[in-house]
Amino acid sequence: MILVLWDIDRTLLYVGNTDRLVYREVFREIVGRDAQQLPARGTGVTMPLAVRELLSANGVPEADTDELARLMVARLPGQLNRHREAMRRDGHLMPGAVEAMVAVHQSRLLVPTIVTGNLRASAEIKLSAFSLTDYVDMTVGGYASDDSNRPALVRIAQSRATAVYDHPFNRENTVIIGDSLQDIRTGQEGGAGVIGVASGTTSAERLAAEGADRVISDLTDAGRVVELIHTIAGRAAR
Repeated sequence: MILVLWDIDRTLLYVGNTDRLVYREVFREIVGRDAQQLPARGTGVTMPLAVRELLSANGVPEADTDELARLMVARLPGQLNRHREAMRRDGHLMPGAVEAMVAVHQSRLLVPTIVTGNLRASAEIKLSAFSLTDYVDMTVGGYASDDSNRPALVRIAQSRATAVYDHPFNRENTVIIGDSLQDIRTGQEGGAGVIGVASGTTSAERLAAEGADRVISDLTDAGRVVELIHTIAGRAAR
């Protein structure tokens, strides 16, 4: 069996400016003023780290950061949920996402789940808004609410999947599919092969140069996606 770890943002779907709007609204609510700088787009950094960067970039004293970050992170999913309609209106599924997810889900030896910089509640909101939850086992995923260090999420997902499916998952049979340099780092440090998808802000050339095992332009060839998962896992096992 092979554990397949899907990234969400810019790999499976794009929510437009909704995430940035949520950061702005929650910052205003907790800090009491408008944020002048927002997190960079498409970096793949976990939400808790993005919140801390947001506070620092907007001049919040370091002594206040821990408590304000905790309050902001707790409010992010609820605020995101208020913008479900905006996500559907201003966002979209990435090309081929549904077909690729269906193909992976239907493959007998593949166990699809999520590893993401989103909090689990935020991940569920986004996937359900675009009707994607049926194609992954979210109970065995790794989320920023588990650990703000993204590479640690691979081992969390592997441990959960091992317990549920009674099959050991490790570097040899785990593959990440994602669009950012953080996805590559997550695989390299966390213990997984990586299929880089050049559907985000990082070029195919950069994804390859930084160490993705394979790079594709998008998810439109579902058969190729499944083939690459088996190729990467098979190579690791040798």
